[in-house]
Amino acid sequence: MELSKSGFEGIFSLDKGLKKLLTQNITPERKFFDEDTYNNGEYRFFDPRRSKLAASVLKGLSQWPFRKDSIVLYLGASHGYTVSYVSDITPNGFIFAIDFAPRVVRDLVFLAEERKNIAPILADANKIESYLHRVSQVDIVYQDVAQKNQVEIFLKNCNMFLKAGGFGFLALKSRSIDITKKPKLIFKESRDKLEKEMTIVDYRELEPFQKDHAMFLCKKK
Repeated sequence: MELSKSGFEGIFSLDKGLKKLLTQNITPERKFFDEDTYNNGEYRFFDPRRSKLAASVLKGLSQWPFRKDSIVLYLGASHGYTVSYVSDITPNGFIFAIDFAPRVVRDLVFLAEERKNIAPILADANKIESYLHRVSQVDIVYQDVAQKNQVEIFLKNCNMFLKAGGFGFLALKSRSIDITKKPKLIFKESRDKLEKEMTIVDYRELEPFQKDHAMFLCKKK
């Protein structure tokens, strides 16, 4: 199979149907998550079952704000799986990777030792004051947190750090908001909240890759 551009800057495909996604590895021959590689480790397969961002692409996301030099605030970085792919996509940019769990931030530190465009930050995304002095204005806010007030956290961080005209990705976890309500109702209620402050430019439900999840792509007014 032949490698081709996917139409999403920084992402490649091994088939015309956009079913197998890859990024060009900025640390050739090195991998961190036991991911499959291609062409002797020069490219890494981007798994939609491990990343809401990859799932969004395969679900037909219509806009793609990432550029090689994008500055990104990543909330809910966890062990850094998706962060590492954003690192590939933005080789000349920078990622502020925030998580509140010391155990996973330790993994982020190891990742950042190899990938110099990542800054791991131990902080709670709900407490902006704890990292206000460590984060600049950004082109993109990407959030993947499992908290009940995740919409409010997203809006608060976009208001503080996102440049005018910048984009925000909200990977919404419906079960973290209310396990008793149907996900579609949660998605609608969340959309109503988001539209009061931002312009929603795309929305994708992420089944079958991510159960009870949706991705909102928003633009700052």
